[in-house]
Amino acid sequence: MSDRKRSERPAGVSRECGATHDALKYNSGDRLDAPWLRYSRRLAFTALALLLFLPVAFPQAPPVRPIKIQSGVKVKMRDGVALVADIYRPRAEGKFPVLLERTPYDRRSGPEMAHELASEGFIVVVQDTRGRYDSEGEFYPFRHESDDGYDTVEWAAALDGSDGQVGMFGGSYVGATQMLAAMAKPPHLTAIFPYVTASEYYEGWTYQGGAWMQWFSSSWASILAIDTLRRQAAAGIHARRWIGALPTESYPLLQLSGSPAPYYTDWIRHERNDDYWKRWKISDHYHEMKVKGLHGGGWHDLFLKGSIGNYLGLRAGAATQEARDNQRLLLGPWAHAATSPEGKIGDVTFGRLAVLDMQQTALRWFNFTLKGEKNEYASGAPVRLFVMGENIWRNEAQFPPAGANLTRYFLNSSGRANGAAGDGLLSATSPTDGQPDHFTYNPSDPVPTIGGRLCCGAEIPPGPFDQRPNESRSDVLVFSTPPLEQGVEVTGFITAEIYAATSAPETDWTAMLVDVHPDGYARFLADGIVRARYRNSTEKAEPITPGKIYKYNVDLWATSNVFLPGHRIRLYVSSSNFPRFNRNLNTGEPTFGSTRFVKAEQTIYHDREHPSALILPILPR
Repeated sequence: MSDRKRSERPAGVSRECGATHDALKYNSGDRLDAPWLRYSRRLAFTALALLLFLPVAFPQAPPVRPIKIQSGVKVKMRDGVALVADIYRPRAEGKFPVLLERTPYDRRSGPEMAHELASEGFIVVVQDTRGRYDSEGEFYPFRHESDDGYDTVEWAAALDGSDGQVGMFGGSYVGATQMLAAMAKPPHLTAIFPYVTASEYYEGWTYQGGAWMQWFSSSWASILAIDTLRRQAAAGIHARRWIGALPTESYPLLQLSGSPAPYYTDWIRHERNDDYWKRWKISDHYHEMKVKGLHGGGWHDLFLKGSIGNYLGLRAGAATQEARDNQRLLLGPWAHAATSPEGKIGDVTFGRLAVLDMQQTALRWFNFTLKGEKNEYASGAPVRLFVMGENIWRNEAQFPPAGANLTRYFLNSSGRANGAAGDGLLSATSPTDGQPDHFTYNPSDPVPTIGGRLCCGAEIPPGPFDQRPNESRSDVLVFSTPPLEQGVEVTGFITAEIYAATSAPETDWTAMLVDVHPDGYARFLADGIVRARYRNSTEKAEPITPGKIYKYNVDLWATSNVFLPGHRIRLYVSSSNFPRFNRNLNTGEPTFGSTRFVKAEQTIYHDREHPSALILPILPR
């Protein structure tokens, strides 16, 4: 019997978990064999971590205090659609805060965290979002999460045994359900713990610098489509009614149609930051929010900019002083995937200090915000970040840290910076009469993505990987410092200012920062892109003139890394990073429907009038 079959009980049927979770006891008296059940739960938790992209280790020992679980509870939304939830309760008398997780990834997967939190004195509600798994309605990302989040929070606050306070937790899209609920201002939402999530759903979720984040959009939509296809098939199959169809090969099952992801084409059609996106722009609503927030982000996560943005925006502009004072930021080396128990992310092992105990982090945060416990969140620094290179944690009073000096490393060469064997140089000395560099960008042969800020799936794994395979390409310009005599710490926001011209009516410019080890290993740190027609604003396309020099600001977001003695700081400049970003076909035509492409002859300038530079926040040591 599969786990799925076992969990399909009538709505409202409860089960109780004993002190050690050696077995689950159902009201019917059925007993499930403990060893394989614990193993299957471990696999489920691991699968969920990979699906939800949690930066966590494998689960800790199961909780020791008993809980009871009510499964399949239907919750009516304001429009009559019923969403389904499971409720985990302490098996004890009293009133407890409620913790809510709203997920599109199946509420029944990986229940360990709900068990743990409930055993520590919280009522935990895990709900399938609208149109997902057992919940009614149609799923369309973001569209219903504010209203459904508001309604579910207020319902949860009124549950038997609730003390009226509600917190929310979860990562990625589950983080989005928190931010969108907070945007609706439900009165009983007190605290949130969103991690690896965004602050808006155009920039930093679907697009970056005007370029479509193609790999994430495609792979995420593919994951979501699996359940949608299942629902469509279940709703559309009528075997008894169809059995008489002639000719026999015309069986109507074969005629079923309909897109499992209509939003996918909408994302491509709306390549500008227009009203389609602005209705879900979290950052426009910080000033209305009153929630306390612990914001978790990863240096190698594709939503890093939003995680930092949510913290900064609420810290500066939340609706109340209490909310502003109770924002916290946690930044680790994590990617949008599970971290191994040894702290391995991508092909780099950062050590066990890099492994986040997600359950304990959530527990201590909600003990502080919902139970008044005086722990590190009451008195500690608001920012805690992991410094790569040295692989240590450090507390800071702000982000970026005070004292960081924005330092320009100017691009220079004699016109031969193509590939690592070229003469590209990063220097603190202002350029004089350097020769420009040239390369050809061919959309049919783009620079391939190697790790980095990606999601989803193992086909192109995310995280820091060695970038040397791309260093031999003639369409990748490489600029490096000499080996460092002393360590250099870079912590904060990173920008590349690139003066460039193209032969085409449209193109992209990409930048990537890497840490080059003495043996040549080139570790990914940060990347960015700007689409030429959106160089000034993603709300309005501004065509370029072929051959004209423009200044492009490429946002590489942020990092914290110590370049150790003997290492080199290196910048790649090119025009593609595919499939992380869609290829610019160099024609200026809209992304939707375009197939025609042309090659572009690219020129990067770095002279006195065009001082192209990498701008790094250097912390004194």
